[in-house]
Amino acid sequence: MQRALFPCPWISRAVICCLTFGLLVMSAARAETGAVDPASITEATKRVVVVLPRWQGVRPGFAPRTSGRRIAPEGSGIAILPDGYIATNDHVLGDPLSVRVRLHDGRVLPTEIVGRHADTDIALLKVAADLPVFDPAPETRLATPACAIGNPFGQGISVSCGVISGTDRSATGFNPIEDFIQTDAAVNPGGSGGALVDGAGRLLGMVSAIFAQGSDANLGVNFAASYRLVRRVVDDLKAHGAIRLGDIGLAVQTLPPDQAARGGGVLVRQVDRGGPALAAGIEAGDVIIAVDGRSVSTPASFRAAAFLARPGDR
Repeated sequence: MQRALFPCPWISRAVICCLTFGLLVMSAARAETGAVDPASITEATKRVVVVLPRWQGVRPGFAPRTSGRRIAPEGSGIAILPDGYIATNDHVLGDPLSVRVRLHDGRVLPTEIVGRHADTDIALLKVAADLPVFDPAPETRLATPACAIGNPFGQGISVSCGVISGTDRSATGFNPIEDFIQTDAAVNPGGSGGALVDGAGRLLGMVSAIFAQGSDANLGVNFAASYRLVRRVVDDLKAHGAIRLGDIGLAVQTLPPDQAARGGGVLVRQVDRGGPALAAGIEAGDVIIAVDGRSVSTPASFRAAAFLARPGDR
């Protein structure tokens, strides 16, 4: 004898509604925990380009040597602002005769170098194409999924995923000014200038450096310039062609051991006459523990936090 699974129509509808609600709850839970959405990541790849510099005396597809080692012949870039503005790493460009970019649809376009800032290793390019632009990620939380999108070894745009391993990294030794997100998502030469995104494909930062201890292999310690640092630089490069810096009017140093044993921060070594720090009541010998709500524990972290402020900011 055959049995109906749901003999009463209202029971059938109720169960189906419950199942649907359950699926919606599960989907919301995945989004809340930061699970990777393949469709969103696929869409995000359309916002990453291949950067193709051309150097003096170097054949296409090859690259010059730096410090006895050959750098990647191709790099990556991200669509950062409307109207064709692309951010990449300054070291990706080198000293080029010209630069082109290859878009996700295969088009190869010439680019204008709008501006470069060596201290943050960030450069801004512009192409005559209206590219889809990344949305910024709402937050950066430890251990949540993160995916690197770039052009490793010149093989084309690809994706590798891991987690956010660290935030507010500012003393890695790569650049004078650093505000890095650390990730274990695999990054290799050619990936510089690519995107670090969250599970929904929103921009966390721009892939910038590999900690490899003398090897080009990925060791799972990779760094991306934070979105806030990238926007700080590219907004100035777009508006002025250079970075406009504020001056707080003080100098800091590492805490001596006896003070460091009582807590973190940096020691104010000098306060300039007539500067904003003096007007705010800061004195030599004070200890600064945070800048604009961001903890500082080294002169490098203080410089990074101060750099993010623009002239006129309070």
